[in-house]
Amino acid sequence: MKMTITDLPDDDYKGKKIFVRVDFNVPVEKGKVSEDYRIRRSIPTIEYLARKGAAVILASHLGRPKGKVNQKLSLRPIAERLSAVLKVNEVKFVEDCVGSEVKYSVTRLEQGEVLLLENLRFHKEEEANDPGFSKELASFADIYVNDAFSTSHRSHASTYGMASYFNYRLAGLLVEKELDVLGKIRDNPFRPFIVIVGGAKIKDKISALKNLIMKADKVLIGGGVAYTFLASKGISVGDSPIETDFRDWAKEVVTKHGDKIYLPEDHVIAPSAQKKGKSRSIDGEIPEGFIGYDIGQRTASIYTHEILSGEGTIFWNGPMGLFEKDEFSHGTIDVARALSLAYWRGANTVVGGGDTIAALRKAEVLETEVDFVSTGGGASLVFLGGDELPGISVLSDK
Repeated sequence: MKMTITDLPDDDYKGKKIFVRVDFNVPVEKGKVSEDYRIRRSIPTIEYLARKGAAVILASHLGRPKGKVNQKLSLRPIAERLSAVLKVNEVKFVEDCVGSEVKYSVTRLEQGEVLLLENLRFHKEEEANDPGFSKELASFADIYVNDAFSTSHRSHASTYGMASYFNYRLAGLLVEKELDVLGKIRDNPFRPFIVIVGGAKIKDKISALKNLIMKADKVLIGGGVAYTFLASKGISVGDSPIETDFRDWAKEVVTKHGDKIYLPEDHVIAPSAQKKGKSRSIDGEIPEGFIGYDIGQRTASIYTHEILSGEGTIFWNGPMGLFEKDEFSHGTIDVARALSLAYWRGANTVVGGGDTIAALRKAEVLETEVDFVSTGGGASLVFLGGDELPGISVLSDK
């Protein structure tokens, strides 16, 4: 068990500077935050520390600027959004995350105030876990808090390297909740346990898939992941993407666990995603010259029936198709709506991954219609696979 921010006495925060690694990697369009789920999930931790009299320093990345300043990926719009939603004295913003200007801003930070640093990845040293960069970040604060579960599978300076400079390395309230919910799924899920897996690639999910397939009662597979499994059975998938490195593994899995693995029986196909109006439905094999972009209506009906039949645990990671385009969104929407109905019928429903969160929005399913929406796609899968998360392992034990 890791120490959390509620494990320290209130007096330990008063007048102290607390460095909180958050994940504000959210969509920004035309200088405004267009979707703020991750920001809202950080609010309890920030406000808890501010109420205890701490001066709170927030740090995050946004996008992939590759170690260079890119104003399109500035966190200034996030600071504006934070100012609108946080109940704190003031939210300040500084246009860097290290250097003399940051040091000056930190020195002037008062109790109950919040300072957001500029994008950590404007410096290549962040992703390189550079010791000097880690030490400078650590010099700003007295206590370290990780509330960025979704980046905890990375050994970066702000998630790993800097933590060793602190006596207290604590989990925030969001990280605490993520570990609790996902830990139960990993170790002892309520049964029947149904896993829904989609998304583009097996490569990103292999560790978790190995673990989850063993533990699940039923595994419903869609998205790009499904085509490698289908191809491993000798079924033609046309020009749909196949991960040849995992074809033998997929064949072995289907052979050993075929009784609980569900694969698409029909598809929505098109010559390309760009040619609007060229899609059509097809049963069975996909002909050459066509790509599968969504599960078909019959498959969606089979999957939704299985989702609605149990009252145990349902974990969903990854959409069933290219749901961003309306003509390829129906399978994902059907699954999302079935998941919400399963929740109302008593199932324990957990959703993981940024694409899956966006899929809920597309289906007009509210966050309150599932038990838990994990902020971490890759991190949740690494954790469920049983692998260690560097950003969690470095935290203080209780």
